[in-house]
Amino acid sequence: MRVLVINAGSSSIKIRFLDPDNTLLHEVNLDADRGTPQPGAVAAAIKSIGTVDAVGHRVVHGGTCFTGPVIVDAAVLTELEQLVALAPLHQPPALAALRTTLEVLPHVPSVACFDTAFHATLPPAAATYAIPALWRTDLGVRRYGFHGLAHQWAAHRAAELASPSARTVVAHLGAGASLCAVRDGHSVDTTMGFTPTAGLVMASRCGDLDPTVPLWLVEHAGLTAGEVATALDHDCGLVGLAGTPDMRAVLAAEHSGDARAQLAIAVWLHRLRGGIAAMAAALGGLDVLVFSGGIGEHQPQLRARAVAGLGFLGLDVDPAANQAIRPCCDADISTRDAPTRTLVVHAREDLVVADQVRATLRRSDVAPTGVTGRSSIQKLN
Repeated sequence: MRVLVINAGSSSIKIRFLDPDNTLLHEVNLDADRGTPQPGAVAAAIKSIGTVDAVGHRVVHGGTCFTGPVIVDAAVLTELEQLVALAPLHQPPALAALRTTLEVLPHVPSVACFDTAFHATLPPAAATYAIPALWRTDLGVRRYGFHGLAHQWAAHRAAELASPSARTVVAHLGAGASLCAVRDGHSVDTTMGFTPTAGLVMASRCGDLDPTVPLWLVEHAGLTAGEVATALDHDCGLVGLAGTPDMRAVLAAEHSGDARAQLAIAVWLHRLRGGIAAMAAALGGLDVLVFSGGIGEHQPQLRARAVAGLGFLGLDVDPAANQAIRPCCDADISTRDAPTRTLVVHAREDLVVADQVRATLRRSDVAPTGVTGRSSIQKLN
């Protein structure tokens, strides 16, 4: 089964075409300003591929309704639209790509694969917020977690490269960033929460924030709720600290002595180290740390600086191995005697999506499946 994989993000749309053995046959990368590519670009890219047997879509949020991949029809699209408010940077681009695919390839099954699904195994202690019962039960406020497809792949590769039973922390670091604690292939804790805004410092998102800050800004600083929401997604993180979302530019400015950039890197590393330690605590120890994502894969100095503050977890990076990694390659960058391994894994969400598409269609007669009940999240909208 030849699978077309569409990964629609907040700044780009990645299109990959894989043969039955998951060999990459064709790829297209489209720029997308806040999730919006040039008009007609996605349709043109799909048409350029040729004959497609099935399409897999990365969808960030599945809520409580979708805890596994699902064949998309009108009812599924309606359910997914109810979740836009919880992932405003990511859900709209995914839905737009889904609609385009259904128009261009109306007789080819499309399967939605969810970032939240990998975190359906979170134990109650990790998934539950200490909030009123009404919010939890009737409104569905809980920790969902995101980047699940990326975390699943990185944990899978860590099991192959290190140990299948290793206590693994995956650091998926890019414009969006999150950590995941993985035991025996299952997510047991993660840093993102009810929305993808929580957790680590990101390109334009602040990560964890005292929940009273937005309320204070509305009640005492004269901002509207909409202004605060927009700022939390677009004007915080590296943008708020250093004036740019591009980590490469921030590092260059830090090297030149720019005080704002120096603070931004210090805050970014402080949150990252603390988060890794917290994930290790959730696992009762750490056997493997995996760096992945655009920053995790391509910024050796940040990997080294992060690990330098985590020696108490048994981590130690070999400087030569850390610098020698080739693009798109997986590697162990630990020193020979380090008790805890440090890996770099190239993110391949497309492979996870393709495998989920094939498994879903093998189990189905291509009738809509996977809906386990109406999502309680729709009550928020």
